[in-house]
Amino acid sequence: MNRVGYGAMQLAGPNVWGPPGDPESARRVLRLAVELGVTFFDTANAYGPRTVNRLIGQALRPFPDGVIVGNKVGAGRGADGSWLITGHPRTVRRQVHEALEDMGAEISELTYLRLGGDTPGIRGEVPLEDSLGVLVELRDQGLIRRIGLSGASPEMLARAQRMTPIAAVQNRFNLLDRSGVQVLADCERQGIMFVPYFPLASGRLTGYAELTGPARRLGTTPAQVALAWLLRRSPAVVVIPGTTNPDHLRANVTAAEVADDLTDAEVSRMTGLADESAAALDQPDASTLDALTTAADRHR
Repeated sequence: MNRVGYGAMQLAGPNVWGPPGDPESARRVLRLAVELGVTFFDTANAYGPRTVNRLIGQALRPFPDGVIVGNKVGAGRGADGSWLITGHPRTVRRQVHEALEDMGAEISELTYLRLGGDTPGIRGEVPLEDSLGVLVELRDQGLIRRIGLSGASPEMLARAQRMTPIAAVQNRFNLLDRSGVQVLADCERQGIMFVPYFPLASGRLTGYAELTGPARRLGTTPAQVALAWLLRRSPAVVVIPGTTNPDHLRANVTAAEVADDLTDAEVSRMTGLADESAAALDQPDASTLDALTTAADRHR
């Protein structure tokens, strides 16, 4: 699999709500991504809602060999556009079927369960085992090939693995935010794909000398360098930058080449921007992680 994927969230309308102003342009970007060698696409029922999954189906069906779409279920939208965690088994089952219908697929190559905690009164009251059990059942029925988690704490990952193999985990992780470092370490040890979202910290990386220096030397952008650092940080990482701009897409897919050109000293200086040891000792539980990431989700 190409370790530079594509995050499709931005293909929806403003605030990830409704259709884009130019749906055909969105479909062209998706097709261009495949032409450029992208093999992993990240999406969710909540994007639109359902808008982005429909665009993916329209643009890429029949899906080329080797292309994997990772779709998140367990999250939804309120009538006002608010982001909701909706892990009720009925909802999870319905969303899996909706995603297959929207993309025109017979099987989901990867379905993530969006976690929101199982503490009553804190953004979700459904135990992980109940929600995940639906995905296990649908996998056994042949509707899902691989199961993943989104927003997982180390404890939630361990609980999930007692029920089923986990193929991928999607958590926040970037140069400035290493809160997912322990889960990354667990994924690396166990051969699980780790998909960092919020990879560019919503533009907060601009101006850091640790990025601008390598960018000038290589004739590239700080954003490309930040993606390259993620690829160098761990072989388990697959990045999913999102864009609606074809030129930005072309730049993003070169991140693997930039990663090869970074020196060890440059990588070390970028790694030093955050204290990973402190992050590993202060892992939030799943409900806290969900509260921390809700705002970030809007910028993915």
